[in-house]
Amino acid sequence: MIKYTWFLLYIIKKRHVLNTLRIFGTMRFNDVIGQEKTKEQLRKSVLSGRIPHAQLFYGPEGSGTLPLAIAYAQYVACTNRSDKDACGVCPSCKKFEHLTHPDLHFTFPVNTSKSVKKDPVSDDFIALWRENLVKNPYFYSSQWYSVMGIENKQGLVSKNESEAIMHKINLKSFESEYKFLVFWLPEKMNATSANMLLKLIEEPPPKTLFLLVSEVPEQVLLTISSRTQPVKLSRISDSVLVDALIARKSLPIEEARSVARLASGNYISALEIIETSQEGAYNFEKFTTLMRLCYMRNIPEINIWVEEMAGMGREPLKSFFNYTLRLVRENFIMNLNNETIVYLTDKEKSFSHKFHPYINGRNILAITNEINAASADIERNANGKIVLFDMALKIVKLIRK
Repeated sequence: MIKYTWFLLYIIKKRHVLNTLRIFGTMRFNDVIGQEKTKEQLRKSVLSGRIPHAQLFYGPEGSGTLPLAIAYAQYVACTNRSDKDACGVCPSCKKFEHLTHPDLHFTFPVNTSKSVKKDPVSDDFIALWRENLVKNPYFYSSQWYSVMGIENKQGLVSKNESEAIMHKINLKSFESEYKFLVFWLPEKMNATSANMLLKLIEEPPPKTLFLLVSEVPEQVLLTISSRTQPVKLSRISDSVLVDALIARKSLPIEEARSVARLASGNYISALEIIETSQEGAYNFEKFTTLMRLCYMRNIPEINIWVEEMAGMGREPLKSFFNYTLRLVRENFIMNLNNETIVYLTDKEKSFSHKFHPYINGRNILAITNEINAASADIERNANGKIVLFDMALKIVKLIRK
């Protein structure tokens, strides 16, 4: 019952992050946090008439790759743009405000759900996509999967999706000079769909812009990424993030500084920190319990811990692994006697003052590798009990090094 209740709280929280934040309205350059150098490069490409037909937006998590790609499309389509931004009031911008411009197309990973039982494509979820994207364009893939209701499945881009893309892109433009395909997470394509997209990029229909947005650009098929113009975003600086949190979340300046320091340039993480929830408390409890049990080499209690954690489902487990990686990293830095760059809450810091000597140069890489390997195995739908128990046993051996 405890596990089920926590899982419900997890789902509610994930939906809350996407559904209760500031309404962005038009996604102009001004709505994208930071990235001023990249914005300037994109503006210059438009104003000079040198617009690459295929571009790959990528950068650190929470840096704004998706909203920047959409802001760029809006700038290109705007009929009254300035040298700084789209106007926000012309008919084209008004349609971009709701993401309903007839020449703006979206592709993103999907899977079957309660409402879509067979052969899902992006268009089956487009109303939900627009609704949530307008409310807040900064989110992780796992958060979007939760909104779609496919939490325990992988999002995929199938052959059916590629056929839908070909149909859309081969249509004539309705209103804009260009047609836009914003393709979120092209690394989720299977081989068939990737080859179909490759042919489109190699021989694109006239006045078509492919704006690919990747979380893991090295996983995008090389023959595709090599034919795109890279658009690399940087980490959001703490000062810019502080200003954004004050303006968008109405945080007092000291709280904004604390959140920005913990988020380390990731706006999505900043939102999650603000939305302090049962999930954060649960992850902290389970992390500290695991480390104490591993230190004591208490295998029977570790087995009980594994039984509870394995029942949570893939996305909550991935959240736990991400949290664990952060705590391990911060404890290693604390062990280097450099607390000025340690990003921990008061509760985490209290625990870490005693724990940090056990995360050191002799074991940090091995422990990190084991957590990353476990996370990757869970991502591939491996047996949770086996993965977690194996990880815990290896940490038992490593933690006293």
